[in-house]
Order: sequence, then structure tokens, then C-alpha cells
Amino acid sequence: MDRRFQQLRLDPDLSTPLYHQLASRLEDAIEEGAWQAGEALPSERALAESLDVSRITARKALDRLAERGLIRRTRGSGTFITPRLNQPLTRLASFTEMLTQRGFTPRSHWLSRSLAAPSADESLRLGLGGDARVARLKRLRLADGVVMAVEESCLPQSVLGDPQGVEDSLYAFLEDAGRPVARALQHVTAVNADAELARLAEVPEGQALLKVTRQGYLVDGTPAELTVTYCRTDYYDFIVELTR
Repeated sequence: MDRRFQQLRLDPDLSTPLYHQLASRLEDAIEEGAWQAGEALPSERALAESLDVSRITARKALDRLAERGLIRRTRGSGTFITPRLNQPLTRLASFTEMLTQRGFTPRSHWLSRSLAAPSADESLRLGLGGDARVARLKRLRLADGVVMAVEESCLPQSVLGDPQGVEDSLYAFLEDAGRPVARALQHVTAVNADAELARLAEVPEGQALLKVTRQGYLVDGTPAELTVTYCRTDYYDFIVELTR
């Protein structure tokens, strides 16, 4: 028997229904990394036979995980862990870097990459002169093919002269170009998705999203980026460690 089933053992003497127990143990196992990103979870039949429970119990446990957005079912392929990103707010890292560390496959679906004139707010935030231009990047951020966020970035042309050159990681591109973002300030608010944002993020119109506004700076303190990311709340957690 797969040793991972050992941590799923249920106690029929408890008052808690078996499907509740199984859902809770599966959730703990997923959080602890027993099943890795992209790996299929055991089927209803495998769970039922290995744990000596009915298939109805196994199905109800998986239904609870699906309702909570922890797994996704693909007809004919199986049940898979839903990508979820626990992002510390105390560490500056790229989307690509964080997902790769968690075992997911990051990908960008580009919506636009261009040079343009900055808005008044962008000029103020980035400290730009009247004749300056900016690179605009807009894309969907995906993990294992699932849309996690919609991201819009604005950088001075002096920092990013060729927006078409960015492939997956903007930060890796800037590092290779000798202009790494050294620090950043982030502001997190909640917004409701309008029709266009809902379409891009693949969520119902009006659903709450986390709007993360990041302003990044070069080593010498020069403003280098202004990025607004609309994150799906079912896939994103932001974590802050507090000490006393």
C-alpha cells in the first residue's frame, strides 16, 4: 500500500463523519506536500479500497475539497491539486520563482507588450519627465495552465527598452540586463471584478480579487516598475510573519 495512505487513516469511533475526517486528512496531506503539484490524487475507488470506506464517503470527501478550491477534476484524466500560492509579504520574489519553488509550472499568456506615453500618475510615481516613455506589459499569470492572476506592469523605457524581450520572468530579464529590482513597496486592497477583468481571470463578474500594487526600485533608489496584479482569492494567500 502507498505509505501516504497511512496518514489518511480514519477513526470510526469518533463522532465526526468519516467523509469529514477524510477531507481533513487529505487537506493536511496536500499542505504537507504528500502529493506534489501536477500529481493526480487517489481516485474514489483507490481511497475507498485502501481505507476500507464506501465510495460515497470518498466521493463526499473529494467534493468538499473541490468546493474549497483545493482540487480540480478533469474528465478522463483524474483529480489534481489546484495550484495555490502562499506568498510571504516580507520577501521580494518573482511569480515565476515562487511557483517554481512550489513545484508548479509557471507560464505567461501575453495580452500586450508595447512602448507608450505614461499617464500623469505613472509619471509621478516613476519620477519621469514630460517626454519620457514607458514599457507596458499586460499578461495572464498561469500555474499548471490555471489562471492565477492578471498583471499589468509599467516601467521607464530607460529600465526596459524592449518589452518584447521579456518572456516569462520580468525580474530575471532585468537582472540579466544589469538592472535588478532591489526593493519594492506593496499595497494590497480588495476589489470586485468588472466584466473585462472577470473574463480575463476566469471568475464570475463581481467576484472579489486581491489588487496588489507594487512599486519597485533599483539598487540606487531609482523607481523601476509599477505593477498592478489582480489575484484570484481562491488561489492566492498572502502571509506575514509577526514576532514579538
